[in-house]
Amino acid sequence: MSETNGEEDSYFFQVCGPNEALVVSGCCHSRPLMVAGGRVFVIPCVQQLQRIPLNTLTLSIDSPTVYTKAGVPISVTGVAQVKIQGQNQEMLAAACQQFLGKSEEQIRRIALETLEGHQRAIMGTMTVEEIYKDRKKFAQAVFKVASSDFVNMGVIIVSYTLKDVRDDEGYLKALGMTRTAQVKKDARIGEAEAQRDSGIKEASAEEQRMKARFSNDTEIAAAQRDFELKKAAYDMETQTKKAEAELAYELQAAKTKQMIKEEQMQIKVVERSQQIQVQEQEIARRERELEAQIKRPAEAEKYRLETLADANAKRVLMEAEADAEAVRLKGEAEAYAIEAKAKAEAEQMAKKADAWRDYQEAAMVDMVLETLPKVVAEVAAPLSQTKKVTMVSSGKGELGAAKITGEVMDIVERLPKVVESMTGVDMSKALKLQARSV
Repeated sequence: MSETNGEEDSYFFQVCGPNEALVVSGCCHSRPLMVAGGRVFVIPCVQQLQRIPLNTLTLSIDSPTVYTKAGVPISVTGVAQVKIQGQNQEMLAAACQQFLGKSEEQIRRIALETLEGHQRAIMGTMTVEEIYKDRKKFAQAVFKVASSDFVNMGVIIVSYTLKDVRDDEGYLKALGMTRTAQVKKDARIGEAEAQRDSGIKEASAEEQRMKARFSNDTEIAAAQRDFELKKAAYDMETQTKKAEAELAYELQAAKTKQMIKEEQMQIKVVERSQQIQVQEQEIARRERELEAQIKRPAEAEKYRLETLADANAKRVLMEAEADAEAVRLKGEAEAYAIEAKAKAEAEQMAKKADAWRDYQEAAMVDMVLETLPKVVAEVAAPLSQTKKVTMVSSGKGELGAAKITGEVMDIVERLPKVVESMTGVDMSKALKLQARSV
């Protein structure tokens, strides 16, 4: 590859970076082919390849001693950034027509002279005060006027700013001094007014501060009062809840003690019921024992006596009846004595029941059952003291020992009715209820 005056003789593929464009002209192209930042295929000898830079150029535009609208000469320095537009084919074609084959410095000089002319033109349409005070307006005017010409050359203005404004006659200095004096005057007036306003505002602020302080003290006192009232109410509520809790505790303790006492009484009732069952079993055992020891031997004795009675019936009839009557009368007397004794014991039991109401009906039943064996023993006591019993039978009903046992059992069977008449407790019903509860 060789390069001469910006032209290249090359072949095959050529590439360029994003800051330049390739321009291919010659065979096969009725118009030059322009590629910004890419590659192209170049046929040697029949096609020509040229490059044009797309770099951004920074221009320092100095316009010395330019008369403004009011005829005051000033010097202005502006700074601009310009570049060839490579993304727009029409602008790139215009740039190629203007700058292809020129160096970057030549492009810079053309752009600088063009922009400097527009800067001078805008300076002639504005006063010094407008340029000095409103630099943005001046920069926008230059940018707007120059952009149209640069577009025609395929160049865009990226930015333009006014860097410096100066003069050799002291005009700007005089403006500054006048402004400075005005500013100082305004500053002194403003300071006096500020001090006056400050005093007024300070007094007003002090007044507001005192009002705020008094209002704050009042609110604090009211808040303190509300706090004390609420605290008293909370304390009262707390004490009330505490007293209620203590009473509830005592009530619950009493209920618990009552439940324990009821459970203990229930245990005692169960124990008494079990004792009653044991006693009932003991009574049944004794009944079976009496039946084995008296009734069965009596039946054998009955058979023997019936045989003897057939021979001695007439002789001993009257004697036997007399003896039997004596035994019956004696048994009734003894039964009457036992009944009187049972009544006395029942009265004693009633008094005990009044003193111990917690035992209720179960305790009465227990006491009666504890006394019942003694009563039975007392009923049977005359028989144990009898040395001789002579029995005479007419042949009707039981004979011998069976008859005596039956009479004893009749007396025993009467005892529950005697107990019920004296205590109001139905022994049979009470025993059945206790047996069901167990």
